[in-house]
Amino acid sequence: MFKKTGIATLEMIKEKFPSEERRNKGPYAIFECFQEIPCNPCHTSCRIKAVESIEEDINNIPDVNHDKCTGCSMCVSACPGLACFVIDETYSEDKFSLKIPYEFLPLPKEGDVVSALDREGNTVGTAEVLKVQDHERFDHTNVITLALSKEFIYSVRNIKVDGE
Repeated sequence: MFKKTGIATLEMIKEKFPSEERRNKGPYAIFECFQEIPCNPCHTSCRIKAVESIEEDINNIPDVNHDKCTGCSMCVSACPGLACFVIDETYSEDKFSLKIPYEFLPLPKEGDVVSALDREGNTVGTAEVLKVQDHERFDHTNVITLALSKEFIYSVRNIKVDGE
């Protein structure tokens, strides 16, 4: 399905996730980068060198060493393809937190309830905005932290703010 639509399949997404043991230890980065292109901002932005494979060849698909990754989200802001996300399944028993890149206006505000969108732009639920880090902090893209029901862990990767 990816080659026809450019939208990753569920199987492709699940392959990017770390082990369940690692998922239960705290935040981790997910790179939904599926094509070999010359790009490395995720690698250069990672201060602890958790992004591997690119150091060998800039055309390689980035690979996250989840044992090193702390979920700092510098890669989320740096990725020009908006393909990096940070997930924290330990946020609460029934919700996870998701850090997404966000390049639209208006920016949501902390506490807002926004529409949660899948990769195709369909509304699949709602999300609470936990934090808004504007691009000036990172010198790149805004990073929005959301709280979502765990049922959306594989599907939600964007939001729609009322009034957009």
